[in-house]
Amino acid sequence: MASTKKQLAPVLAVLVSLHLLVWCGVAAARHHAEPDPAPCGSGAAAADNSESVPAGMHHKGGHPDCSSPAVSKRGTPAVMTVNGFQKGESGGGPAACDGHYHSDHDMVVALSTGWYAGGRRCHKLIRITSARTGRTVEAKVVDECDSAHGCRRNIVDTSPAVWKALGLDTNVGVVPVTWSDV
Repeated sequence: MASTKKQLAPVLAVLVSLHLLVWCGVAAARHHAEPDPAPCGSGAAAADNSESVPAGMHHKGGHPDCSSPAVSKRGTPAVMTVNGFQKGESGGGPAACDGHYHSDHDMVVALSTGWYAGGRRCHKLIRITSARTGRTVEAKVVDECDSAHGCRRNIVDTSPAVWKALGLDTNVGVVPVTWSDV
């Protein structure tokens, strides 16, 4: 019995990872892309719970129908993606909160539109806990991951420094986390 469990553990881990990647889409976070014809999964795209742009696409702006799940003081489940906040990287333009680029060594994050809350979380710290490693870090909100243009409503889009501090490999691209306000 123990031998069977040991053999199934890696298979289960791969299946869970594949499910997460399919569910979340490819995490190619960036600021600029074609507008989503069905903002925030409304209309025809909502029927299959998909969006026309992969999860984690990073944009500016907002849409009134782009609500994110409620935030819990104990930790809100989310999907963490990796983003380059430096000039010329995958993040595109400067951060929405301060109009600046940020180093990959900075502990910074972009939140989905609903969680970004029209900029009310700008420059505030959030606590992020990895479901894989159990490690927890704090990072500063500097940008929005626009849910009206392809970023899913449950994205915590972070710099490589956050991934490193959580003991995660940025090549994975998408991992489950919980987050809360500090």
